[in-house]
Amino acid sequence: MTDVDMLSPLLPLIGKRAADLLAAQLEIHTVGDLVRHYPRRYVDRGKLTDIAGLEIGEHATLVAQVEKATLRDMRARRGKLLNVVIRDEKGATLDCTFFNGHKVQHVIRPGVRAVFSGKVGVFNKKLQLTHPQFEPLDEADEVRPFLSVYPATGKVNSQEIARCVRQVLELLDDPTDPLPAGLRQREGLAELGRALRRIHVPESEADFHAARNRLVWDEAIGVQLALALRRQATVSRPAAACPPKPGGLLDAFDAALPFTLTAGQHAVGAEISADLAGEHPMNRLVQGDVGAGKTVIALRAMLQVVDGGRQAALLAPTEVLAAQHARSLRTLLGPLGRRGELDGAEQATAVTLLTGSLGTKAKRQALLDAQSGAAGIIVGTHALIQDNVGFADLGLVVVDEQHRFGVEQRDALRGRGELAPHMLVMTATPIPRTVAMTVYGDLEVSALRELPGGRSPIATTVVPLAEKPVWLQRVWRRVHEEVEAGHQVYIVCPRVGGDNGDNGRDDPDADLVDLDDPDEGADSDDGSARRPPLAVLEVLPRLEEGALHGLRLGVLHGKLPPDEKDTVMRAFERGELDVLVATTVIEVGVDVPNSTGMVILDADRFGLSQLHQLRGRVGRGSAPGVCLLVTEAPAASTARERLDAVAGTTDGFELARLDLELRREGDVLGALQSGRRSGLRLLSLLRHEEIIAKAQVYAADIVADDPGLRDHPGLAALVGETVGDEERAAYLDKV
Repeated sequence: MTDVDMLSPLLPLIGKRAADLLAAQLEIHTVGDLVRHYPRRYVDRGKLTDIAGLEIGEHATLVAQVEKATLRDMRARRGKLLNVVIRDEKGATLDCTFFNGHKVQHVIRPGVRAVFSGKVGVFNKKLQLTHPQFEPLDEADEVRPFLSVYPATGKVNSQEIARCVRQVLELLDDPTDPLPAGLRQREGLAELGRALRRIHVPESEADFHAARNRLVWDEAIGVQLALALRRQATVSRPAAACPPKPGGLLDAFDAALPFTLTAGQHAVGAEISADLAGEHPMNRLVQGDVGAGKTVIALRAMLQVVDGGRQAALLAPTEVLAAQHARSLRTLLGPLGRRGELDGAEQATAVTLLTGSLGTKAKRQALLDAQSGAAGIIVGTHALIQDNVGFADLGLVVVDEQHRFGVEQRDALRGRGELAPHMLVMTATPIPRTVAMTVYGDLEVSALRELPGGRSPIATTVVPLAEKPVWLQRVWRRVHEEVEAGHQVYIVCPRVGGDNGDNGRDDPDADLVDLDDPDEGADSDDGSARRPPLAVLEVLPRLEEGALHGLRLGVLHGKLPPDEKDTVMRAFERGELDVLVATTVIEVGVDVPNSTGMVILDADRFGLSQLHQLRGRVGRGSAPGVCLLVTEAPAASTARERLDAVAGTTDGFELARLDLELRREGDVLGALQSGRRSGLRLLSLLRHEEIIAKAQVYAADIVADDPGLRDHPGLAALVGETVGDEERAAYLDKV
């Protein structure tokens, strides 16, 4: 067979059975899909261990033949064990035990040779491997120095994948290399065809390291080209220049500020002011830790635009946060934000709130204020993106909590009018440098690391119910103490609860942990009986009747009608509620200075950055804050390590780095791909920072010289392969 390329279907090359299995189990359909399904590790046959040389506690990898395999029932629990005796080439034998033995007995049978890997233990005074990893060998494997081990499934094992890969590589013509020859030469990169062959069938350790390095470059360049194309499309339309106006609203606001801006706020403010004064549209991300003063930064930018005779829109992810922003902006502006009112300043502007839940009359007025220009600042949710919302002259879009909005939603506002509005994106989730370069690479990044003066410290403590269940009683006593001192407390749960389901996770009949007796409903030792996460609607009545009886409790979650959410939040702000039992709807933007306490139930069910965001809701006034992370996660578990990390530092940038280390990078990189099957298989935000930084520079130069990649069709295809054809088309078509 000839002319086999990366787009060729697998069926005529490997047969129907194998092709159907790969498609169904691993979404592998073409030659390109298969050769991009890289080995996850290699077994070096020169470093294998002999059975006779094994030591207790070591992790061993050895090649042996199955001599005997016996399936039997487990004594203490349901299920079957497969007891196996294996023999190596020198005649030494070793026992192996496999749980759920009935699932593997068709593979691990007498006569089969395989690679076995596991920790050496002792049972009945004999050495053994307990449930080791294993990879069957065929004749071709026996003569190669390295055995490639692939990500596999129960129905398609690594050996079958390896056999299919070898069949395809024998027929595949070397693909055209998309990377420019000069780049490959400067960085010492192998050609693509050689890299694809050597990552699957290496002859030496240097082979697979060189192959991986080259293929990592492909992914890094593909991502950075997509971002460079996005930047190019962003600046293709001119923006309205809004230089500072001496004696305008911004100067009046600065003169009336009751506090001094931090050095960081001054520096970032100067960067934004310079961007707004130009005719290239600003596209800037401001990241700052909880309480770093991003709202003031955004408001000063909006006032500079209003001084220029244009409007600013602030897009928030939830109605609670949008309403909170509107109130905060009006409070900060004072008379400068009350245009047309009796106590309004002479040069005042107006702040209008536009959300989907507004009544007909209020919505009609808000739409009129935006369309006529009567409102200089319009705050809203996704409702601002709707086609029926018009602006007199939109000069700036501020997007709060960028990670809640996609690129498409940003572009929906950016596309309004003849002149492109400037774009200011804010996030209170600090972003590691490699994430900023790889996910937000189309944005200029500014960081606020300095906290304004007057912020109170927050003490964070892990409450480990697995070891100290009586501590839960102390948690509720601490809530009472905070309330008795005149303060307020949040109690956060992972779920809403109720009969309508909760993203498929709701189980209203499930037993919850007794909020006075944490031993009730505890997980079993093997984790098989782990209960559902605690839910607001189930926790609230139990607290009202039990541990927090006598306190004024309210509830806030995303399923409440918008007007009810606003009523509850306002009551809490006014001090009419002592305790607010809520979901993560309070995670960002909610600012109640009198709130000093937070109890996060099932804290191990939240991410590091999310816990940090939640914690930032307390200690916003003069009194110190306390955050209690309640968990049943056992000591020394990964979940407890994460919680200890949160308790150990209030530095959001440090926690962001730890968060990246602990969670799957694919979740971060997936933000580039809008749910599409990932084309990123080797790129690591932790290990490849230097490559990502270099790729960003190369991509910028390439796109500057060839904006549509018309002279680089291979690179255009690489963008599609890496981040999706839809992304590629969206930006190639604009330049």
